[in-house]
Amino acid sequence: MAEKAEMGEALRAENVDLGVLDSTLSFFIRSINVAVTRDLNDRLGGLDLARGTGKITTLLLVENHPGIRPSVIADVIFKDRSAMGRILEDMTEAGLIRREVAESDQRAQALFLTDKGAELAITVRDIVRQSRAFFAGVDDADYAEVLRLLRKIYWRVVASKGIAA
Repeated sequence: MAEKAEMGEALRAENVDLGVLDSTLSFFIRSINVAVTRDLNDRLGGLDLARGTGKITTLLLVENHPGIRPSVIADVIFKDRSAMGRILEDMTEAGLIRREVAESDQRAQALFLTDKGAELAITVRDIVRQSRAFFAGVDDADYAEVLRLLRKIYWRVVASKGIAA
């Protein structure tokens, strides 16, 4: 536990007593997410996908599943219809994806990467693979265990449609 600062001494972040937050998983998940996102945005630099959430996942899911429906991506990244629409509009305007009428359902859209999107996906995939570097101070066994636990929780939440189970 952090020690109390002496009277008149400036409190520093590493000396803050988190209180109840110290045993709250959501606090750590949100905080680490902010730090990881900043690191990833720095690595992405000026690429079309820097800033905002959902674009990288959308790009990589469309690459892995040509013809995927926006609703499926929205379920994977926990976005509502309007937020997903904004992501797709931004990516369409940037020339990264194209929308077509789904062959199996004329009311649905199917998403595909453009040539520009496919090239960017290669670059982004390589950058995403470097994300392990952010956790350089975490040994491989601990990293694998955290990833295993988060993956398990994630798929449980996906299966329950975004409601923690």
